[in-house]
Amino acid sequence: MPELPEVETLKRDLEKEVVGKRIKQVDVSGMRSIRRHPNKKHFAAKLEGHKITGIDRRGKYLLVKLEGGDILVVHLGMSGQLLRSKGAAREKPDKHTHVIITFTQAGKLRFVDPRTFGELFVTSPEELPDEVPELGHLGFDPLDDMMSWTRFGGMLHDRKAKLKALLMDQKFVAGIGNIYSDEILFAAGLRYDRSSESLSTQEVRRLYRAMVETLQDAIKHRGSSLADEQYRDLFGEIGDFQSMHKVYDREGEACRRCRSTIVRVKANGRSSFLCPQCQV
Repeated sequence: MPELPEVETLKRDLEKEVVGKRIKQVDVSGMRSIRRHPNKKHFAAKLEGHKITGIDRRGKYLLVKLEGGDILVVHLGMSGQLLRSKGAAREKPDKHTHVIITFTQAGKLRFVDPRTFGELFVTSPEELPDEVPELGHLGFDPLDDMMSWTRFGGMLHDRKAKLKALLMDQKFVAGIGNIYSDEILFAAGLRYDRSSESLSTQEVRRLYRAMVETLQDAIKHRGSSLADEQYRDLFGEIGDFQSMHKVYDREGEACRRCRSTIVRVKANGRSSFLCPQCQV
């Protein structure tokens, strides 16, 4: 599933490519991707004729602001892609293209989703908390909500949870999933199963710095595309940060820091990758 760096990459691209454009036509191939709407016409009518005025990100959600006040909410799910198209008549859309948004100034935006867990829907700012209750309970954003390491340490101590589970808890910190929790913990030199209240002052500082720097580096490299290459940016290109992963999906390979072997462990149904020598 795309995490904060991938969604932030899309947000920044969309700000450059679609803000200010007016939607001419919306074509929908099936109801699965717009399942909150009663029918295709209802969804299309909410978008057609409206200009896109801004793009926000909350956690792993994209909020596309529309002229008139409504919001197009985009959640990529496991395999969703937003792809820019130049709108050439001969261009053949991917068979998993479920929504095509055509702009008056030419060009299209396609929502492609092979596994169909993602979705698009239009709502008002007032109705958004009811439509997506989790947005009202998101934790701090590690990119936008900067804080002192002492405050961060207090939050860790109060939660008393295992570090990986806590980093992936959207009510604690928004946008981090399986990939970046492992990479952050390696950078901080901490095990996935350390209890959050057990960290020393130095370890709290290392963890906070690792979280911010890892996410910023991942955005700089336009996110991570794994072996299935299902994450692609707005232009259809794969990310590059996977080539810089230190532990994630590197079971059996040598640690880039100490040359020990990276291991994978299972906990609560999830795999965690770590270096048993570098992480304590």
